[in-house]
Amino acid sequence: MITLTINKKIHKIDADPNTPLLWVLRDIVGLVGTKYGCGVAQCGACVVHLDGEAVRSCVTKVSRAQGKKVVTIEGLSETGTHPLQKAWLDLDVSQCGYCQAGQIMSAAVLLKENKNPTEQDIDDAMSGNICRCGTYLRIREAIQLAAKQQEG
Repeated sequence: MITLTINKKIHKIDADPNTPLLWVLRDIVGLVGTKYGCGVAQCGACVVHLDGEAVRSCVTKVSRAQGKKVVTIEGLSETGTHPLQKAWLDLDVSQCGYCQAGQIMSAAVLLKENKNPTEQDIDDAMSGNICRCGTYLRIREAIQLAAKQQEG
């Protein structure tokens, strides 16, 4: 039995310790906001926070999450009003939306570590998140908007 703290709630999980965290989140806990993309940590669709670090849950063993705090897109804010979520809606960033949870989770770590990122900072931080729709310019604008909203 593995004990996980996910979005501030404690879960007792009966799973093989080598199971990818993504499958535990989606199939056992029922949090389906985190998406499966490539399965080899190349696209970023599955990004969640593990003790504040952005990790690819498709290749992170659930045993690594034990004793740490896991935050998914559902837990980023209790009301869905995180500055990034608001900026995403304000700028209509999403097209198909599939990668957007991972994009937002990566951006949240960026803004936590860098309150006023430059365009290059954003491009560097987000380079591992792939969007098939090509919404990169709107993603960058949303991150900049969220950074400004966090200041004021």
